[in-house]
Amino acid sequence: MITDYPVLSLITFLPLVGIAITAFIPREWTKSLRGVTVAITLLQLAIAIVIALNFNGSLGGITHAKDFQFVERFSWIRLSGLGLFGNVAIDYFMGLDGLSITMVLLTAIIVAIGAIASFSIQRNIKGYFLMYLLLDIGMMGTFCALDFFLFYIFWELMLLPMYFLIGIWGGARREYAAMKFFLYTLLGSIFMLLVMIGLYFSNQVMIFIPGTHQVLMNPVTHRPELFHTFNMLRMMDPAARVPGSIFDGFGTSWRYVGFLALFFAFAVKIPMVPFHTWLPDAHVEAPTAISVILAGVLLKMGGYGILRLSLGIFPEIAVALSWYLAMFGVINIVYGALCAMAQSDFKRLIAYSSVSHMGFVLLGIAALNAQGMMGAVLQMFNHGIVTAMLFLIVGVLYDRTQTRGVFEFGGLADQMPRYFALVVIAFFAALGLPALSMFVSEALVFIGSFEAWQPWTIAASVGIILTAAYFLLTLQRIFFGTVPEKWSGLKDVTARELISMVPLAVLIFAAGVYPGPLLDLMTSSINTLATLVHAHGASAMATTLP
Repeated sequence: MITDYPVLSLITFLPLVGIAITAFIPREWTKSLRGVTVAITLLQLAIAIVIALNFNGSLGGITHAKDFQFVERFSWIRLSGLGLFGNVAIDYFMGLDGLSITMVLLTAIIVAIGAIASFSIQRNIKGYFLMYLLLDIGMMGTFCALDFFLFYIFWELMLLPMYFLIGIWGGARREYAAMKFFLYTLLGSIFMLLVMIGLYFSNQVMIFIPGTHQVLMNPVTHRPELFHTFNMLRMMDPAARVPGSIFDGFGTSWRYVGFLALFFAFAVKIPMVPFHTWLPDAHVEAPTAISVILAGVLLKMGGYGILRLSLGIFPEIAVALSWYLAMFGVINIVYGALCAMAQSDFKRLIAYSSVSHMGFVLLGIAALNAQGMMGAVLQMFNHGIVTAMLFLIVGVLYDRTQTRGVFEFGGLADQMPRYFALVVIAFFAALGLPALSMFVSEALVFIGSFEAWQPWTIAASVGIILTAAYFLLTLQRIFFGTVPEKWSGLKDVTARELISMVPLAVLIFAAGVYPGPLLDLMTSSINTLATLVHAHGASAMATTLP
């Protein structure tokens, strides 16, 4: 069976094979350099599909170790006899539940599409693909890790290649955009590190002797040896907390600090207003393929982190602050849409549309019920597919004209009919047309949030009107009217561009018409998370609030 093999290590570290091969290929062999990366990412996608087909969606996961699948775990770092600092237990611990399998599948799809789109890179191709494959490792590992220490390593691993991919292969202001991205994300990572250390000192576990069911005993006291741990599942278990530690006790002020610091780290990544300003600059200056990765995968790590860690470890604080989460979600939706409407740069318009659409993720999470959170996870998947296609669409025009000005075009519907058809699919999917993917996820978000926050849900509906307005206006300005003389020779999409966009279009229709398989993957895990939040969160708030 597939569960007998270390498939998560394979899918995570498979790009290392590509890095090793690429390192020995002469930089002049451009076709070989591109071919290796495409082959590795397609193989990674094949493995992800096999994992999804063998995934048991009836198991909950979240806090129950026995319900995680494809688990790989062994002792990585063990230190004992450290006096006041206690014993240290760090494991190589990886596994999947319904929350992470969706993100693993999304990552594999987007990375493969991005590799094909990277054929447009024309300088220092070898260095580009080395950084691209390194970024792939960090993204995939983040969604598979169940040890916070390991999670943090993968999270930080993404910073370096993304910084260089924007800073070296980006546009005219690439250095500024890369530095801004790096500093914003690093600031969030520092807050995450501090919370991680606090959680480490606040949790302890007993260690079993490998190959036995016997607990490791202290030779002096003859009592079970307790180890501080970075195990995410133990951090979610109140029974594992160290009495009197910084994060012991429901609803204490330090747990508010911990939640807010951890939430800030993920809010920067989403990005949540007002921590969003790095995103438009990064998108505008990044190469097309890196914009695809950035919007398709990296933004989703923020939502994933909030669901997995912020809600899982601090459920009672999430309950107490859910009103504010809903508020910021609505701000993202409306503000992002208004900013998108004001843009004349096609790529910056799509970047602000991502800010708006990720607001639905925040709103669904804030509902703290199964419908809302399921809509949030499905929205992350659907937005990843749709926004990847949107950035590829921008790249097609920019590669031909070296401009992204919305007002500089017109009449392209007749001149580039295949391109126009793909744009119509992506645009109408982004504005939430029924039978296309984002309609389903946004509908679930509204169902869940209306149950919890009716006023905020009504306010968020304004974002749908604004989204339709700016996408339809953009469609009119670029594709209708008269073609400017200087663009009269523009050619329609090439075979390579079709190969990168048509699969995304197919997925948009498939997820819109029949979202059942995706929902089946995540339903049990989302139900488990909703139960955890209400069981621990509601009961804790009842004992701490007057």
